[in-house]
Amino acid sequence: MTAILFGSISTLADTSEIQRDAFNAAFAEHGLDWNWDQEEYAGLLEASGGRDRVAAYAADRGEEVDADAVHATKSKIYQETLARTEIEPREGVVDTIEAAKSEGYKLGLVTTTSADNVAALGRALSGKVSFADLDVVVDVSKVGARKPDAEAYSYALQQLGEDASDCVAIEDNLGGVESARAAGVPVVAFPNGNTVTHDFGATPRVEALELTDLRAAATV
Repeated sequence: MTAILFGSISTLADTSEIQRDAFNAAFAEHGLDWNWDQEEYAGLLEASGGRDRVAAYAADRGEEVDADAVHATKSKIYQETLARTEIEPREGVVDTIEAAKSEGYKLGLVTTTSADNVAALGRALSGKVSFADLDVVVDVSKVGARKPDAEAYSYALQQLGEDASDCVAIEDNLGGVESARAAGVPVVAFPNGNTVTHDFGATPRVEALELTDLRAAATV
């Protein structure tokens, strides 16, 4: 193993409930009578992409909705909430990053959320997790296709100069797992509070990060 790739912002800090609340606040702001409870949101998270999730939900209900505008409002609310909320890295994240650095592994964040969302998380985790420790950060502005497409991982591998089989990805959702696998990257499922009920099949699954588990996954 030569590199560890965190696959979404909620693999670093579980912001899934902040995201759900931001969606609901955005719906209200746009005059929509939608409200995603945890159970419904968990089901919706089986597909990747917040903007596409809004568009698909509207289509299923036969409603005309400006999904881009709704998602932009959601992102603004999410970023504002992060700025005033004390959040903690997920269990094992800090120790794993420190151990990886000491052993010479490269580190990356490979997401297809916006650069603004990534920056907001970096500010929220300041003093706990430093994004300066990451050798590559991929966001949607760097690629043409969102997950579950493989492009984000392919781009990260190119930037790092690493082979897919020498890396391991950490993902918290099914679309992310599919994206890593499509790029040939071994992957570990690290579900968040709203994806904990998802069936990750044969993908190795952990409740906390440990470098030994990541090494084992990289050899499968």
